Amino acid sequence: MTETAIDLQLFASGEAVMGTDGYINASTGVKTAYGSGGLSPEMKTFYDKTLITLAGANLVHEQFGQKRPIPAGSGRTVEFRRFSSLPKALTPITEGVTPAGNKLTVTPVVATLEQYGDYIEQTDLLELTAIDNTIVETTKKLAEQAGKTIDTVVREVINAGTNVLYSQKLVNGEYTNVTTRANITADCKLTVRDVFRAAAELKAMNAPKIDGYYVAIIHPYVAYDLMQEAGDEWIDIAKYASPDTILTGEIGRLAGIRFVESSEAKIFAPRIIAAGKSRLKVRTSNTTASASVVVNETLPVMSGVDIPIYVGGASNSITAITMNGALTTLTLAIPIKCSAGDIISGRGAGYDGSAVFSTVVLGADAFGVTDVENGGIEHIVKQKGYGNDPLNQRSSIGWKALATAEILVDEYIVRIESGSSYSAIAEAN
Repeated sequence: MTETAIDLQLFASGEAVMGTDGYINASTGVKTAYGSGGLSPEMKTFYDKTLITLAGANLVHEQFGQKRPIPAGSGRTVEFRRFSSLPKALTPITEGVTPAGNKLTVTPVVATLEQYGDYIEQTDLLELTAIDNTIVETTKKLAEQAGKTIDTVVREVINAGTNVLYSQKLVNGEYTNVTTRANITADCKLTVRDVFRAAAELKAMNAPKIDGYYVAIIHPYVAYDLMQEAGDEWIDIAKYASPDTILTGEIGRLAGIRFVESSEAKIFAPRIIAAGKSRLKVRTSNTTASASVVVNETLPVMSGVDIPIYVGGASNSITAITMNGALTTLTLAIPIKCSAGDIISGRGAGYDGSAVFSTVVLGADAFGVTDVENGGIEHIVKQKGYGNDPLNQRSSIGWKALATAEILVDEYIVRIESGSSYSAIAEAN
Protein backbone atom coordinates (compact mmCIF):
# COMPACT_ATOMS: atom_id res chain seq x y z
CA MET A 1 0.00 0.00 0.00
CA THR A 2 2.93 2.38 0.68
CA GLU A 3 6.33 2.74 -0.96
CA THR A 4 8.22 2.54 2.29
CA ALA A 5 7.30 1.13 5.66
CA ILE A 6 7.38 3.63 8.50
CA ASP A 7 8.35 2.48 11.99
CA LEU A 8 6.88 4.91 14.48
CA GLN A 9 7.85 3.06 17.71
CA LEU A 10 5.76 5.37 19.83
CA PHE A 11 5.15 3.65 23.17
CA ALA A 12 7.68 4.49 25.85
CA SER A 13 8.89 2.11 28.57
CA GLY A 14 7.05 3.98 31.32
CA GLU A 15 10.11 4.46 33.50
CA ALA A 16 10.91 8.08 32.61
CA VAL A 17 8.76 10.19 34.96
CA MET A 18 8.75 13.99 34.79
CA GLY A 19 10.05 15.40 38.06
CA THR A 20 10.68 18.94 39.32
CA ASP A 21 14.18 19.17 37.85
CA GLY A 22 14.67 16.07 35.71
CA TYR A 23 13.38 12.72 34.51
CA ILE A 24 13.25 10.06 37.23
CA ASN A 25 13.52 6.31 36.66
CA ALA A 26 10.54 5.00 38.63
CA SER A 27 12.34 1.74 39.40
CA THR A 28 15.83 2.91 40.32
CA GLY A 29 15.33 6.55 41.34
CA VAL A 30 18.12 7.70 39.00
CA LYS A 31 17.43 11.26 37.86
CA THR A 32 18.37 12.71 34.47
CA ALA A 33 18.34 16.51 34.21
CA TYR A 34 16.06 18.13 31.65
CA GLY A 35 17.99 19.34 28.15
CA SER A 36 -2.28 15.29 37.22
CA GLY A 37 -4.38 14.31 39.44
CA GLY A 38 -7.82 13.02 38.36
CA LEU A 39 -9.92 15.28 36.11
CA SER A 40 -13.52 16.37 36.48
CA PRO A 41 -15.76 15.61 33.47
CA GLU A 42 -15.64 19.30 32.53
CA MET A 43 -11.85 19.39 32.62
CA LYS A 44 -11.59 16.15 30.65
CA THR A 45 -13.82 17.60 27.95
CA PHE A 46 -11.64 20.71 27.82
CA TYR A 47 -8.43 18.72 27.52
CA ASP A 48 -9.95 16.36 24.95
CA LYS A 49 -10.95 19.32 22.80
CA THR A 50 -7.58 20.95 23.32
CA LEU A 51 -5.72 17.88 22.13
CA ILE A 52 -7.96 17.35 19.10
CA THR A 53 -7.82 21.03 18.13
CA LEU A 54 -4.05 21.26 18.47
CA ALA A 55 -3.49 17.96 16.68
CA GLY A 56 -5.70 19.17 13.85
CA ALA A 57 -3.27 21.96 13.03
CA ASN A 58 -0.77 19.32 11.91
CA LEU A 59 -3.22 17.25 9.86
CA VAL A 60 -2.38 18.87 6.53
CA HIS A 61 -2.68 15.75 4.36
CA GLU A 62 -5.61 14.28 6.28
CA GLN A 63 -7.89 17.30 5.69
CA PHE A 64 -8.42 16.41 2.00
CA GLY A 65 -9.42 12.78 2.47
CA GLN A 66 -12.88 11.24 2.36
CA LYS A 67 -13.51 10.84 6.10
CA ARG A 68 -15.03 7.84 7.87
CA PRO A 69 -15.94 7.75 11.59
CA ILE A 70 -14.85 4.85 13.79
CA PRO A 71 -17.96 3.55 15.60
CA ALA A 72 -17.40 1.30 18.60
CA GLY A 73 -17.75 -2.43 18.07
CA SER A 74 -17.22 -2.29 14.32
CA GLY A 75 -13.97 -4.27 14.11
CA ARG A 76 -10.51 -3.30 12.91
CA THR A 77 -11.47 -2.52 9.34
CA VAL A 78 -13.05 0.55 7.78
CA GLU A 79 -14.80 0.49 4.41
CA PHE A 80 -14.60 3.30 1.89
CA ARG A 81 -16.76 3.48 -1.24
CA ARG A 82 -15.51 4.04 -4.78
CA PHE A 83 -18.22 4.98 -7.32
CA SER A 84 -17.55 4.33 -11.00
CA SER A 85 -18.45 6.84 -13.70
CA LEU A 86 -21.40 6.16 -15.98
CA PRO A 87 -20.82 5.72 -19.73
CA LYS A 88 -22.27 8.23 -22.18
CA ALA A 89 -25.92 7.54 -23.07
CA LEU A 90 -25.56 7.84 -26.86
CA THR A 91 -28.43 5.54 -27.88
CA PRO A 92 -31.49 7.63 -28.82
CA ILE A 93 -34.62 6.98 -26.78
CA THR A 94 -37.58 5.54 -28.68
CA GLU A 95 -40.74 7.58 -28.39
CA GLY A 96 -43.04 6.18 -25.71
CA VAL A 97 -40.62 3.38 -24.75
CA THR A 98 -38.89 3.36 -21.37
CA PRO A 99 -35.17 2.66 -21.82
CA ALA A 100 -33.43 -0.11 -19.87
CA GLY A 101 -31.68 2.29 -17.54
CA ASN A 102 -28.32 1.77 -15.90
CA LYS A 103 -26.80 0.68 -12.60
CA LEU A 104 -24.31 2.48 -10.45
CA THR A 105 -21.22 0.41 -9.72
CA VAL A 106 -19.93 0.77 -6.16
CA THR A 107 -16.61 -0.83 -5.26
CA PRO A 108 -15.78 -1.22 -1.56
CA VAL A 109 -12.22 -0.40 -0.51
CA VAL A 110 -11.33 -1.91 2.85
CA ALA A 111 -8.46 -0.67 5.01
CA THR A 112 -7.16 -2.07 8.30
CA LEU A 113 -7.03 0.22 11.31
CA GLU A 114 -3.76 0.55 13.23
CA GLN A 115 -3.30 2.04 16.69
CA TYR A 116 -0.69 4.65 17.58
CA GLY A 117 0.00 6.52 20.79
CA ASP A 118 2.40 7.82 23.42
CA TYR A 119 2.33 9.16 26.99
CA ILE A 120 4.35 11.12 29.55
CA GLU A 121 4.47 10.52 33.30
CA GLN A 122 5.03 13.22 35.90
CA THR A 123 5.48 13.32 39.68
CA ASP A 124 3.10 14.66 42.29
CA LEU A 125 5.78 17.13 43.44
CA LEU A 126 6.04 18.57 39.93
CA GLU A 127 2.27 19.08 39.84
CA LEU A 128 2.34 20.91 43.18
CA THR A 129 5.36 23.13 42.56
CA ALA A 130 5.45 23.81 38.81
CA ILE A 131 4.77 27.40 37.79
CA ASP A 132 3.18 26.33 34.50
CA ASN A 133 0.14 24.09 34.16
CA THR A 134 2.07 20.97 33.21
CA ILE A 135 -1.02 19.10 31.98
CA VAL A 136 -1.81 21.86 29.48
CA GLU A 137 1.80 22.18 28.31
CA THR A 138 2.25 18.42 28.02
CA THR A 139 -1.03 18.16 26.14
CA LYS A 140 0.21 20.70 23.61
CA LYS A 141 3.36 18.69 22.91
CA LEU A 142 1.49 15.39 22.75
CA ALA A 143 -1.09 16.94 20.41
CA GLU A 144 1.66 18.09 18.09
CA GLN A 145 3.12 14.58 18.14
CA ALA A 146 -0.28 13.00 17.53
CA GLY A 147 -1.05 15.29 14.61
CA LYS A 148 2.29 14.71 12.91
CA THR A 149 2.05 10.96 13.47
CA ILE A 150 -1.39 10.60 11.91
CA ASP A 151 -0.48 13.01 9.11
CA THR A 152 2.60 10.92 8.30
CA VAL A 153 0.50 7.76 8.10
CA VAL A 154 -1.75 9.49 5.54
CA ARG A 155 1.16 11.10 3.69
CA GLU A 156 2.92 7.80 3.10
CA VAL A 157 -0.22 6.30 1.57
CA ILE A 158 -1.01 9.08 -0.88
CA ASN A 159 2.66 9.38 -1.91
CA ALA A 160 2.46 5.76 -3.07
CA GLY A 161 0.27 6.79 -6.02
CA THR A 162 1.45 5.75 -9.48
CA ASN A 163 0.95 9.02 -11.39
CA VAL A 164 4.31 10.79 -11.27
CA LEU A 165 5.74 13.82 -13.06
CA TYR A 166 9.44 14.68 -12.83
CA SER A 167 10.57 18.30 -12.99
CA GLN A 168 12.92 19.03 -15.87
CA LYS A 169 16.58 19.90 -15.32
CA LEU A 170 17.50 23.50 -16.14
CA VAL A 171 21.18 24.14 -16.93
CA ASN A 172 22.40 27.26 -18.78
CA GLY A 173 18.88 28.08 -19.91
CA GLU A 174 18.27 24.64 -21.44
CA TYR A 175 15.71 22.15 -20.13
CA THR A 176 16.41 18.40 -20.15
CA ASN A 177 13.75 15.78 -19.51
CA VAL A 178 14.10 13.64 -16.37
CA THR A 179 12.43 10.23 -16.32
CA THR A 180 13.44 8.75 -12.94
CA ARG A 181 13.85 9.93 -9.37
CA ALA A 182 17.49 8.82 -9.42
CA ASN A 183 18.32 11.51 -12.00
CA ILE A 184 16.82 14.47 -10.14
CA THR A 185 19.26 17.15 -8.95
CA ALA A 186 19.01 20.58 -7.36
CA ASP A 187 18.66 21.96 -10.91
CA CYS A 188 15.28 20.18 -11.30
CA LYS A 189 13.20 22.85 -9.58
CA LEU A 190 9.41 22.89 -9.66
CA THR A 191 8.16 25.23 -12.39
CA VAL A 192 4.90 26.86 -13.48
CA ARG A 193 4.89 24.48 -16.44
CA ASP A 194 4.96 21.48 -14.06
CA VAL A 195 1.94 22.85 -12.20
CA PHE A 196 -0.04 23.31 -15.41
CA ARG A 197 0.92 19.77 -16.49
CA ALA A 198 -0.41 18.33 -13.23
CA ALA A 199 -3.65 20.33 -13.55
CA ALA A 200 -4.05 19.13 -17.14
CA GLU A 201 -3.65 15.47 -16.10
CA LEU A 202 -6.32 15.79 -13.42
CA LYS A 203 -8.68 17.57 -15.81
CA ALA A 204 -8.13 14.88 -18.45
CA MET A 205 -9.18 12.26 -15.87
CA ASN A 206 -12.27 14.35 -14.97
CA ALA A 207 -11.06 14.51 -11.39
CA PRO A 208 -13.61 16.42 -9.27
CA LYS A 209 -12.37 19.60 -7.63
CA ILE A 210 -12.35 20.60 -3.97
CA ASP A 211 -14.52 23.73 -3.67
CA GLY A 212 -13.74 24.67 -7.27
CA TYR A 213 -9.99 23.99 -7.21
CA TYR A 214 -7.45 21.21 -7.12
CA VAL A 215 -5.18 21.23 -4.06
CA ALA A 216 -1.41 20.77 -3.85
CA ILE A 217 0.63 20.01 -0.71
CA ILE A 218 4.07 21.57 -1.09
CA HIS A 219 7.25 21.82 1.01
CA PRO A 220 8.38 25.36 2.00
CA TYR A 221 11.69 24.92 0.14
CA VAL A 222 9.86 24.05 -3.07
CA ALA A 223 7.19 26.73 -2.56
CA TYR A 224 9.92 29.36 -2.46
CA ASP A 225 11.35 28.19 -5.79
CA LEU A 226 7.91 28.09 -7.41
CA MET A 227 6.79 31.53 -6.21
CA GLN A 228 10.02 33.10 -7.44
CA GLU A 229 9.56 31.50 -10.86
CA ALA A 230 5.82 32.23 -11.11
CA GLY A 231 6.09 35.98 -10.54
CA ASP A 232 2.80 37.75 -11.25
CA GLU A 233 1.07 34.47 -12.10
CA TRP A 234 1.13 33.56 -8.42
CA ILE A 235 -1.99 34.69 -6.51
CA ASP A 236 -1.15 35.23 -2.85
CA ILE A 237 -3.82 34.52 -0.22
CA ALA A 238 -3.79 38.24 0.66
CA LYS A 239 -5.43 38.86 -2.74
CA TYR A 240 -8.24 36.33 -2.27
CA ALA A 241 -11.74 37.75 -2.69
CA SER A 242 -13.01 35.43 0.10
CA PRO A 243 -10.19 35.08 2.67
CA ASP A 244 -12.57 33.37 5.12
CA THR A 245 -12.34 30.13 3.11
CA ILE A 246 -8.58 29.68 3.42
CA LEU A 247 -7.45 26.08 3.94
CA THR A 248 -5.13 25.01 6.76
CA GLY A 249 -1.62 25.96 5.61
CA GLU A 250 -2.77 27.63 2.37
CA ILE A 251 -0.33 30.12 0.81
CA GLY A 252 -1.71 30.90 -2.65
CA ARG A 253 -3.07 29.77 -6.02
CA LEU A 254 -1.67 29.00 -9.45
CA ALA A 255 -3.18 27.31 -12.54
CA GLY A 256 -6.42 26.54 -10.75
CA ILE A 257 -4.58 24.81 -7.89
CA ARG A 258 -4.61 25.95 -4.26
CA PHE A 259 -1.25 25.39 -2.58
CA VAL A 260 -1.00 24.25 1.04
CA GLU A 261 2.47 24.53 2.56
CA SER A 262 3.79 21.97 5.05
CA SER A 263 7.23 21.05 6.34
CA GLU A 264 5.80 17.51 6.49
CA ALA A 265 5.43 17.31 2.70
CA LYS A 266 7.27 14.14 1.65
CA ILE A 267 11.04 14.26 1.14
CA PHE A 268 12.73 11.31 -0.54
CA ALA A 269 16.20 11.54 0.99
CA PRO A 270 19.06 9.05 0.57
CA ARG A 271 18.89 6.09 2.94
CA ILE A 272 21.44 5.80 5.72
CA ILE A 273 24.63 3.98 4.66
CA ALA A 274 26.29 3.58 8.08
CA ALA A 275 26.88 5.54 11.30
CA GLY A 276 23.93 7.80 10.55
CA LYS A 277 25.51 9.05 7.31
CA SER A 278 23.59 9.01 4.04
CA ARG A 279 26.13 10.86 1.88
CA LEU A 280 29.86 10.08 1.63
CA LYS A 281 32.49 12.13 -0.18
CA VAL A 282 35.20 10.44 -2.25
CA ARG A 283 38.67 11.29 -0.92
CA THR A 284 40.95 9.82 -3.58
CA SER A 285 40.33 9.65 -7.34
CA ASN A 286 40.21 6.34 -9.19
CA THR A 287 41.51 7.00 -12.72
CA THR A 288 40.79 3.39 -13.67
CA ALA A 289 37.82 1.31 -12.62
CA SER A 290 38.34 -0.09 -9.12
CA ALA A 291 36.19 -1.80 -6.52
CA SER A 292 38.05 0.04 -3.71
CA VAL A 293 37.05 3.64 -2.98
CA VAL A 294 38.48 5.81 -0.18
CA VAL A 295 36.05 8.27 1.45
CA ASN A 296 36.46 11.14 3.92
CA GLU A 297 34.05 9.90 6.59
CA THR A 298 34.91 7.49 9.41
CA LEU A 299 32.61 4.47 9.38
CA PRO A 300 32.37 1.24 11.38
CA VAL A 301 34.20 -1.78 9.95
CA MET A 302 31.81 -4.18 8.21
CA SER A 303 32.13 -7.29 6.08
CA GLY A 304 29.71 -9.47 4.18
CA VAL A 305 27.21 -6.63 3.78
CA ASP A 306 25.10 -5.48 0.85
CA ILE A 307 24.36 -1.77 1.29
CA PRO A 308 22.53 -0.29 -1.75
CA ILE A 309 24.02 2.97 -3.00
CA TYR A 310 24.13 5.37 -5.94
CA VAL A 311 27.42 6.55 -7.44
CA GLY A 312 26.94 9.21 -10.08
CA GLY A 313 23.33 8.19 -10.51
CA ALA A 314 24.25 4.54 -11.16
CA SER A 315 23.18 1.73 -8.82
CA ASN A 316 25.92 -0.05 -6.91
CA SER A 317 26.36 -1.56 -3.46
CA ILE A 318 28.92 -1.65 -0.66
CA THR A 319 30.05 -5.17 0.28
CA ALA A 320 32.62 -4.25 2.94
CA ILE A 321 33.99 -1.29 4.92
CA THR A 322 37.58 -1.37 6.20
CA MET A 323 39.93 1.06 7.93
CA ASN A 324 43.46 1.51 6.58
CA GLY A 325 45.08 3.63 9.26
CA ALA A 326 42.93 6.77 9.41
CA LEU A 327 41.38 6.15 5.99
CA THR A 328 38.01 4.52 5.34
CA THR A 329 37.88 2.21 2.32
CA LEU A 330 34.68 0.95 0.70
CA THR A 331 34.59 -2.26 -1.31
CA LEU A 332 32.00 -1.96 -4.07
CA ALA A 333 30.18 -4.70 -5.94
CA ILE A 334 30.83 -2.94 -9.27
CA PRO A 335 34.27 -1.34 -9.96
CA ILE A 336 34.02 2.36 -10.82
CA LYS A 337 36.03 5.38 -11.88
CA CYS A 338 35.57 8.40 -9.62
CA SER A 339 37.03 11.80 -8.79
CA ALA A 340 37.83 13.35 -5.43
CA GLY A 341 34.73 15.12 -4.16
CA ASP A 342 32.25 12.80 -5.88
CA ILE A 343 29.28 11.83 -3.71
CA ILE A 344 28.31 8.29 -2.80
CA SER A 345 24.78 8.18 -1.41
CA GLY A 346 22.26 5.70 -0.10
CA ARG A 347 19.56 4.86 -2.59
CA GLY A 348 16.07 6.30 -2.51
CA ALA A 349 16.77 9.86 -3.59
CA GLY A 350 18.18 11.74 -6.57
CA TYR A 351 21.47 12.01 -8.42
CA ASP A 352 24.52 12.28 -6.16
CA GLY A 353 22.36 12.12 -3.03
CA SER A 354 20.11 15.04 -3.92
CA ALA A 355 16.97 15.01 -1.79
CA VAL A 356 13.80 14.81 -3.89
CA PHE A 357 10.71 16.76 -2.83
CA SER A 358 7.16 15.58 -3.45
CA THR A 359 4.39 18.01 -4.35
CA VAL A 360 1.12 16.07 -4.31
CA VAL A 361 -1.74 17.51 -6.39
CA LEU A 362 -5.17 16.18 -5.40
CA GLY A 363 -8.71 16.03 -6.67
CA ALA A 364 -11.72 15.47 -4.41
CA ASP A 365 -12.27 11.99 -2.93
CA ALA A 366 -8.89 10.76 -4.13
CA PHE A 367 -8.28 8.95 -0.84
CA GLY A 368 -10.05 8.01 2.36
CA VAL A 369 -9.05 8.54 6.00
CA THR A 370 -10.43 7.89 9.45
CA ASP A 371 -12.06 10.86 11.17
CA VAL A 372 -10.01 12.21 14.06
CA GLU A 373 -13.01 13.95 15.65
CA ASN A 374 -15.31 10.92 15.52
CA GLY A 375 -13.54 8.16 17.43
CA GLY A 376 -10.11 8.52 15.85
CA ILE A 377 -8.15 10.01 18.76
CA GLU A 378 -8.40 9.88 22.55
CA HIS A 379 -6.75 12.03 25.21
CA ILE A 380 -5.93 10.04 28.35
CA VAL A 381 -5.07 11.47 31.78
CA LYS A 382 -4.39 8.99 34.61
CA GLN A 383 -4.63 10.20 38.17
CA LYS A 384 -1.98 9.58 40.83
CA GLY A 385 -2.06 6.06 42.20
CA TYR A 386 -2.89 4.23 38.99
CA GLY A 387 -0.93 1.07 38.25
CA ASN A 388 2.02 0.26 40.52
CA ASP A 389 2.02 3.53 42.47
CA PRO A 390 1.22 2.81 46.14
CA LEU A 391 2.20 6.32 47.35
CA ASN A 392 0.32 8.33 44.68
CA GLN A 393 3.59 9.72 43.30
CA ARG A 394 2.93 9.59 39.57
CA SER A 395 0.29 10.64 37.07
CA SER A 396 0.37 10.47 33.29
CA ILE A 397 -0.92 12.27 30.21
CA GLY A 398 -1.16 10.50 26.89
CA TRP A 399 -2.99 9.92 23.63
CA LYS A 400 -3.89 7.05 21.40
CA ALA A 401 -5.46 6.97 17.98
CA LEU A 402 -6.88 4.55 15.46
CA ALA A 403 -5.86 5.62 12.00
CA THR A 404 -5.63 4.42 8.44
CA ALA A 405 -5.72 5.79 4.91
CA GLU A 406 -6.35 4.28 1.50
CA ILE A 407 -6.15 5.54 -2.07
CA LEU A 408 -9.63 5.40 -3.60
CA VAL A 409 -9.01 6.79 -7.10
CA ASP A 410 -5.35 6.71 -8.09
CA GLU A 411 -6.02 8.88 -11.17
CA TYR A 412 -7.05 11.77 -8.91
CA ILE A 413 -3.53 12.04 -7.40
CA VAL A 414 -0.54 13.47 -9.29
CA ARG A 415 2.84 13.52 -7.56
CA ILE A 416 5.42 15.99 -8.88
CA GLU A 417 8.97 15.10 -7.85
CA SER A 418 11.52 17.91 -7.96
CA GLY A 419 14.75 19.14 -6.49
CA SER A 420 15.39 22.44 -4.72
CA SER A 421 18.21 24.66 -3.58
CA TYR A 422 18.30 22.54 -0.41
CA SER A 423 18.54 19.15 -2.12
CA ALA A 424 22.17 18.64 -1.07
CA ILE A 425 21.40 18.81 2.66
CA ALA A 426 17.72 17.94 3.21
CA GLU A 427 16.98 14.75 5.13
CA ALA A 428 13.91 12.53 5.23
CA ASN A 429 11.02 13.80 7.36
